[in-house]
Amino acid sequence: MSTVARRTWRCRDHGLEVGRRTLVMCILNVTPDSFSDGGRFLDPGDAVARAVHLLDDGADILDIGGESTRPGAAAVSVEEELRRVVPVVQAMHAARPGVVISVDTRRAVVAQAALDAGAAIVNDVSAGADPDMFDVVGSIGAGMVLMHMRGAPATMQDDPTYDDVVADVHAFLRERVEAATSASIGIERLAVDPGIGFGKDLHHNLALIRSLAGFTELGVVLAVGVSRKRFIGTLTGVDDPTDRVDGSVAAGVLAAANGADVVRTHDVRPTVRALAVADAIVREVGR
Repeated sequence: MSTVARRTWRCRDHGLEVGRRTLVMCILNVTPDSFSDGGRFLDPGDAVARAVHLLDDGADILDIGGESTRPGAAAVSVEEELRRVVPVVQAMHAARPGVVISVDTRRAVVAQAALDAGAAIVNDVSAGADPDMFDVVGSIGAGMVLMHMRGAPATMQDDPTYDDVVADVHAFLRERVEAATSASIGIERLAVDPGIGFGKDLHHNLALIRSLAGFTELGVVLAVGVSRKRFIGTLTGVDDPTDRVDGSVAAGVLAAANGADVVRTHDVRPTVRALAVADAIVREVGR
């Protein structure tokens, strides 16, 4: 057990200190079909009220998504994604000017509009597959999360196979970090996410969580999302995603203990409280 080195994740004008404690990124899906909370926050007023609640519960980052990336999800049009996301980003930026807003999108057009509306981070499950994405992020000095996903949401859970899931995901993320820095995105602005549940089976997910410490070697912020995912339901026998809070908190705590700097969650209050204890034990700090 040792004190974790502190460093700063640069996201536009925000400097997020990581290492001292685990940051919490809260999930706000403004979609009709997300696996856990789809349809609950389609109205911008409802979405903003929910976001304020999550921030008051202790979230450090608000992650807004307008396209479901659950297994089997179909893509939505750019116009529809913009319609869902931009008003909520604008409203939150006005309501809480200091809040760190992340937009969960694979599309450079949506990222640009969200950044123009006040977002500071682009959380890209495709790790910059859109050829214009790196230019959009780099031009404004935004932070960026590069995530690993096998295939596309509609097909990613169709018999996922790897030679070595940890080595394969690590190699992919290393290549995407190199591509982003080659496109003039500073290393201090980047985070990686191994993509738990995105084209992985139960054993792949568990192997990645056990091996998170190896991803810190990439020299960027490490973000992990385990909240309410299917593997937790498989392990606990719980079918309803909203009833997977305890398993999600356990997985989030272990992710942090294994090296995650940022934990992405639907359930902010129990996650924040659990991480306060975990950080005090593992990182030798108080929250």
